[in-house]
Amino acid sequence: MRFNIYGRFQVDVRRENDTWAVYRAVPGKRTPFEEVVIPADVPADELATWLDDIFHEYAGHGDMVEPIPD
Repeated sequence: MRFNIYGRFQVDVRRENDTWAVYRAVPGKRTPFEEVVIPADVPADELATWLDDIFHEYAGHGDMVEPIPD
């Protein structure tokens, strides 16, 4: 699943070995975003809310974390 973080950058979140792996997504590549650790028990449908909680300091008024369709 890919998410737009307030229009500033994108992250790719994947389930790997029963844990969430987070990658910084840039055109043509993705790199591990090791600073972001999502607990394994966070359900997929709550990832956007969880990412919003982590990255809220990057938000401007009315900005949202939004899923990017595949």
